Amino acid sequence: MRKIIEYMIQPSLPERLIPLAGLAKNLWWAWQPDAVSLFSRLDPELWVETNHNPVKLLGLISQSRLEQLAEDDGFTTHMDRVLYNMTDYMESSYWYQKVHQKKMGDIRIAYFSAEFGISESLPIYSGGLGILAGDHLKSASDLGLPLVGVGLLYQQGYFQQYLNPDGWQQEFYPENDFYNMPVFPVLDDNGDVVKVDVQYPGRMVWAKVWRCQVGRTPLYLLDTNIKENNAQDRTITQQLYGGDIRTRIEQEVMLGMGGVKALKKCGIDATVYHMNEGHSAFLALERIKNLIHDNGMTFSQAKEEVIASSVFTTHTPVPAGNDVFSPDMIMEYFSEYQRSIGIEANDLLGLGRQNPHDHHEPFCMTSLAIRLSAFCNGVSELHSQVSKKMWANIYNGLDVEDVPIRAITNGVHIRSWLSEDMWRLFDRYLGQQWAHDPANDSVWRRVHDIPDSELWRTHERRRERLVSFARNWAKAQLTKRGAPKVEIKRADEILRPDALTIGFARRFATYKRANLLFSDLERLKKIVSDSDRPVQFVIAGKAHPKDNQGKNLIKNIIHWTRDEGLRDSIVFLENYDINVARYMVQGVDVWMNTPRRPLEASGTSGMKASANGALNFSVLDGWWCEGYKVDTGWAIGSGEEYDDPATQDLIESRAIYDLLEKEIIPTFYNRGKDDMPREWIRMMKASLSNLNIFFNTNRMVRNYTTYFYLPCATRWKAMAGSGRTRLYDLANWKRDVNAKWNGVSLDEIKVANNDGLKVGQMLEASSFINLGGLKSEDLKIELYFGQIDSHNVMIKGKPAPMAFDQMDGDRAVFKGSIPLTESGRHGFAVRIMPHNPDLFDRIEPGLVHWS
Repeated sequence: MRKIIEYMIQPSLPERLIPLAGLAKNLWWAWQPDAVSLFSRLDPELWVETNHNPVKLLGLISQSRLEQLAEDDGFTTHMDRVLYNMTDYMESSYWYQKVHQKKMGDIRIAYFSAEFGISESLPIYSGGLGILAGDHLKSASDLGLPLVGVGLLYQQGYFQQYLNPDGWQQEFYPENDFYNMPVFPVLDDNGDVVKVDVQYPGRMVWAKVWRCQVGRTPLYLLDTNIKENNAQDRTITQQLYGGDIRTRIEQEVMLGMGGVKALKKCGIDATVYHMNEGHSAFLALERIKNLIHDNGMTFSQAKEEVIASSVFTTHTPVPAGNDVFSPDMIMEYFSEYQRSIGIEANDLLGLGRQNPHDHHEPFCMTSLAIRLSAFCNGVSELHSQVSKKMWANIYNGLDVEDVPIRAITNGVHIRSWLSEDMWRLFDRYLGQQWAHDPANDSVWRRVHDIPDSELWRTHERRRERLVSFARNWAKAQLTKRGAPKVEIKRADEILRPDALTIGFARRFATYKRANLLFSDLERLKKIVSDSDRPVQFVIAGKAHPKDNQGKNLIKNIIHWTRDEGLRDSIVFLENYDINVARYMVQGVDVWMNTPRRPLEASGTSGMKASANGALNFSVLDGWWCEGYKVDTGWAIGSGEEYDDPATQDLIESRAIYDLLEKEIIPTFYNRGKDDMPREWIRMMKASLSNLNIFFNTNRMVRNYTTYFYLPCATRWKAMAGSGRTRLYDLANWKRDVNAKWNGVSLDEIKVANNDGLKVGQMLEASSFINLGGLKSEDLKIELYFGQIDSHNVMIKGKPAPMAFDQMDGDRAVFKGSIPLTESGRHGFAVRIMPHNPDLFDRIEPGLVHWS
């Protein structure tokens, strides 16, 4: 093989334009319309061709054009304004500095995710999970939160989609050119590239560390495609969600364990670690190993410190969506790890099992993350309830309602998804606080001050822009496919700029039911072909390369839309990405979503559309259960769940047509003399005001900070102070409790006044507990009370505390009372759980006794 001597070529910018290079490398520009406009102004056609990548743009633009712009006062004034705004943004104090920094001191949150969707110029995302992670980083920057992101830098990222003439999805994987992207290698104090080594079976795998700057938030990305690795290991970070189960575990080892090593190498000592989905859960194992080797801790002590400072967010409402590995595979990759930290193989495997004593159960990344985190959450209220049921076995003995998986509903980074037209409208009527004070939610109430005519004309311009984009996109698709010229020319006539436009775009998984709209083709044709009240649909989305059912959905839609009665009114846009999504959410009148409840964990595309004034039309699943009101959009069904999917599909497809015909279309086309749909505009304002105030990542990140990050950081500081004495005491106490737990039992219950009870009284009860060698203060005793249904099952149970009263021989007596607030048949049981002030109300998995 020939020896190649590498060298780097940098853009040759005139001195006056040198600041553009720094601006291009901070993705702050991605949510600043003025900055986007500046880069587009360099060369509008090249800006589109480079997929809105300013780093590549600066390397391709002609020298004569750069020289011309350097002498253009209009351009340089524009550049200076953008640079001033970025400097002001980077140096100002925001919510965290003003509210929390003085109290908390120096802390750092490390946010791990397998994908980050920040800009189309950095294609290392596949869909909603990645977009959410990118929006999380942007809001952390806006709020001044001391957070860093950690992920993988994929050589090919997620696939690009195109359809063959028959409508079958094809995939291709363009190579990412990191040196022409907004990422740069991390260098150490000697100017050498930072690399980390991670133990794999029988070998070390190396990863190069890159950095991407997202406003004030750094994102560190690991890349294994370097010369230190063999050919196979260089492909570990080749594709997002590519390869087989072995590729998956090797990526997750690199993300979790390599990510912790990368932070350490970069001098970042994180206080709190946030696992966004289970992909990164191996980070907890790496942290345990470091604490054992670097601080001389035992396994149980190190585990307590990791738990105290870890947060986990689950996104998957179906068991099959959670990564699972066989015990043999885990031991293949972690046998040396297990020996190095001095624990038994089954102790390691038990961390990833719902029942740690079931040696046949596979190892689940979600179970691992739940067991080693202080806080866990789902991404909507409904998803939290679904997750409690899914993972209740980890907390064997707790009622489902008590499983400690909280809800922090997702949001979107509104400024990233808002059209420039709407941005200006908000500036004019909401004041600049909506953009410059991200913690101020009250500004959204001023949406009602926007004149109806201005809001409607702004929206109409964006719909016209979407129609123009869709036509051009469709023509490009047809040209690539080799379609006849007459068919390409006809693409100029698809869609109407004045018609009711409905968007549907998402991953083409079968549970999202993209085919529901096409259940009755004749009825659909009648709806879209009404010349007085036309309706049109813009559809986009990808199926996973291995999901043939999803690919069939796309193929069927393509075939259906070729019908003469549908072809001009329904268009499928290939290669759904951030850019396509932006045009869609900014331009549609209605955003439609048809998941099979309760399989949509949250969904955020509808939030992006509502931020731009679109109305949502969705099954009551995910976030829409919380967002829906009669004036913010329409609900398909009433939140029912069916045993028979076919029946559900039939009922809800009919509901779609009924709502379109009887409510949505009439409301849109009910115009006054001024040709404005006043009722529709009223709903737009209600949606903008009521939904933007809550369904945004500024609120979401503040929730994570207030409920999880700061309590974790406070707890970690308390436990780690004074030579970690409290931490060691807690670990010893837990070991003692586990050893003696089977000896704890309830011996007797006495009720003081069980006859003639009336509303307003208190029911007094005493419980006699065998301590099993523990102390009374080691236990939390509760009366768990509620209504009794016809099946003799307690419903809507609530706990009431019982306090230690005295010793009765070898038994501890606890007393408590239950408030009698309503009449009817009720009952109670006594619940026993471990108690220690340093648990900070964390419920220990599996340690519950009942009467």
